[in-house]
Amino acid sequence: MDIYARVRMSITSWKHDTPLPTDLSADPKFQCWHQFNPNSKQWDPVSANETAEQPHADGASSDLVLLTWNIDALSERTQERVTEILTFITQLNSKVDVIFLQEVSQRALRLILSDERIRRSWFSSEHENSPTRHSFMTMTLVSKTRFRSPGSGMSRFALGPVWRVAFPSHFGRDVLFCDLFVPSATDASSTTRVRLANVHLDSLPIKPSHRPKQLSIVSSFLRSAGRGLVAGDFNPVLEEDAALIESNGLTDAWIALRAEEPGYTWGADGKQRFPPNRMDRVALLGLKARGIEILEAQRVGESDGQQNPQSDTNIPESQETQSTVTPWSDHHGLLCSFGLEE
Repeated sequence: MDIYARVRMSITSWKHDTPLPTDLSADPKFQCWHQFNPNSKQWDPVSANETAEQPHADGASSDLVLLTWNIDALSERTQERVTEILTFITQLNSKVDVIFLQEVSQRALRLILSDERIRRSWFSSEHENSPTRHSFMTMTLVSKTRFRSPGSGMSRFALGPVWRVAFPSHFGRDVLFCDLFVPSATDASSTTRVRLANVHLDSLPIKPSHRPKQLSIVSSFLRSAGRGLVAGDFNPVLEEDAALIESNGLTDAWIALRAEEPGYTWGADGKQRFPPNRMDRVALLGLKARGIEILEAQRVGESDGQQNPQSDTNIPESQETQSTVTPWSDHHGLLCSFGLEE
């Protein structure tokens, strides 16, 4: 890494008051958090000292619940699939603090951001006109019932910066980072930075594989913050992928808690042309996994609360096949609770 790249990263770190690795030739692209403005009817950038609702008091615990799901950008019946996934998530018994989504098409993005439940209760890393680099993107949602906007009062749960870093990739993939501030494990009056990385690593057994370098980049950013996690679709389809989490000094949450179970999140129905795989993973640094479970993708029309009467979207229906066997996604979701290491 040349001295100019190191200086550039140091300046970026200072400018955004965000610890960044200085040993990478990376170019972080910082962006804004967004929240829905009922007056403008748009997702506007979040400003300091403003928040749409008062977060609930939640003691001193810094434990959080993360849900990650590849929602499948290429299958038919997008509107029904997205609506039912959102209904399922919002009705979970476990209150979710952070949602990672992968394979969010432009149509799915508009549907998510037009859902009244999302508008009312979530911050979004994206807005209606966020560009998708290709046919889909990653997005992150953070609960307003737990977190407040940057600089808004004395809340111990607050949003930090959000940014993307382009990967070396056969598919133009990137990683979506965000920092969250939670109560310190040792001093309830102070906060701790936790860095989260939402990934959709390169697909397919293409060689040379970019996945080792991709996860190495992510782990460098996590280490510069001191603690955090990476979650999403890891696409581990080569033998070398089996050791990537461990070789980067990260802890695989599923292996830590449920190593005796296969944990398949893709292909378990036997209908895919590749064997079942634990495609979706959560890997931690300086955090402790409390629990992890698979959220099985159901079929369109088979879940409760199929429609969202609160949505005011006027997105026109396409000529989508009305088959009743369309699953929500070809991936299952993962729900992981975690906290600071004591």
